[in-house]
Amino acid sequence: MKKSKVLLIEDEETVSKLIIDFLGKHGYEVTAFPDGPPALEHVRQRGLPHIALLDLGLPSMHGFELASKLKAMADVPIIFVTSSGDTETIVQGLKKYAEDFIVKPFELRELEARVEVVLSRMPSLDYASEPIIQVDDFLEIDFAHNRIVLNNKAIGLTPTESILLHVLLRNAGRVVENRMLIARVWPSEDVYEDTLRVHMHRLRRKLESDSHHPHYIRTERGVGYMFTVRPPDLFGEDA
Repeated sequence: MKKSKVLLIEDEETVSKLIIDFLGKHGYEVTAFPDGPPALEHVRQRGLPHIALLDLGLPSMHGFELASKLKAMADVPIIFVTSSGDTETIVQGLKKYAEDFIVKPFELRELEARVEVVLSRMPSLDYASEPIIQVDDFLEIDFAHNRIVLNNKAIGLTPTESILLHVLLRNAGRVVENRMLIARVWPSEDVYEDTLRVHMHRLRRKLESDSHHPHYIRTERGVGYMFTVRPPDLFGEDA
């Protein structure tokens, strides 16, 4: 069983060290940075984390800005860990970016429990093992740079397309219902299935050699969509 990768962005060195040590002892692989830019560069070079723990008051960017940049790459689950505990900040963070919000000071056991609960809701997460995901002999996906390589041709993805593809890949072999896709891609917007169909059509035009006879994304009419190809070693030992 692979360790879950935690990306921690916290500028208080003492707090950062406590979290690293505690989560490390409980089986997590924690990589920490004091600010957003080096954390983003790490993701671009090393691949997505399984979960990100973000402070809000960072030196060069607000935690919401950092969360937005991560979410533009893929559907990375986020927990805000911060001293900004006013209701409006918490509501905005939960609606737009985060799975959870924990206010300082906090018990490390509580933080670990919240991380465990969030990860338990996310299906097969071993996609983060490598920065480039080799789906099969023809398709590679690089979420951190919003692009795919199909038949040796690099093709850029919009953030929306990248998130859609990420959610589908994470659930490969299972149908993801329309309502779930909408909730993950547009968590704070009123979006209907027509909008989802438009974005899925655009993604398919980039992903499929023949979008009328799709190989990777199958439609379950009236239900949702399924990524049909299960990349080797993507789903761990239980696959």
